[in-house]
Amino acid sequence: MITEDARRHLRPRIFDTDWLLLRAMRASIEKVAARIVRPAVAVDLGCGSEPYKPIFDALGATYRGADFANADIAIDPSGHVNAPDASADIVLSFQVLEHVADVGSYLGEAHRLLRADGRPILSTHGNWFYHPHPEDYRRWTRPGLLTELAAHGFESIECAPLIGLPAWTTLLRLTCGYHALAKLPILGRVIGRTLAIALNFRALLEDAITPDWVTRDNACVYLVLCRPIRLSP
Repeated sequence: MITEDARRHLRPRIFDTDWLLLRAMRASIEKVAARIVRPAVAVDLGCGSEPYKPIFDALGATYRGADFANADIAIDPSGHVNAPDASADIVLSFQVLEHVADVGSYLGEAHRLLRADGRPILSTHGNWFYHPHPEDYRRWTRPGLLTELAAHGFESIECAPLIGLPAWTTLLRLTCGYHALAKLPILGRVIGRTLAIALNFRALLEDAITPDWVTRDNACVYLVLCRPIRLSP
């Protein structure tokens, strides 16, 4: 049974405060996955409620979630993933990297799990507000993210920016306003949802007219398709 959190990520509603972002995220994941997924093993590191599992199931992949609890594969407190070396064709990481204290260890495990011709698909924040889960450590510029991935053994094939600067500032104001309104009795949530609909449409328009060159380096989220770099012995 799909949880509410998974439903929100996979099928966001127009009155959800992050509707525009989650809508763009799903479309980008589906686009990348359709090109590279074949009958293969996909391991989702930090899978949480596994919101994108249906996308990979529909493409014929064997999806396996990995997390600290309630997942197919256990991750121990040190960050070690209880799976053999070279056991995954695809490693997935959606909105996890900003919450990881030791990026090198996390990406090292992703590299260890991938087969030689494997592909990681990773998303993380360029610009967004602080949201501990349980902690929130960093944000990246596009060059900074690609440089950090390269330092840990991953070459970028493509880096898709999701949601440009004007739109994400509107979403930030929407999120703050919505949660303030939700505290009001009786009509607070109704007013908040009305506000969300209005500002989501505004953000949609803002994103449509923002030039690509602006969004490229000022995105809310980056979705990156990589290949592992194998060092010669």
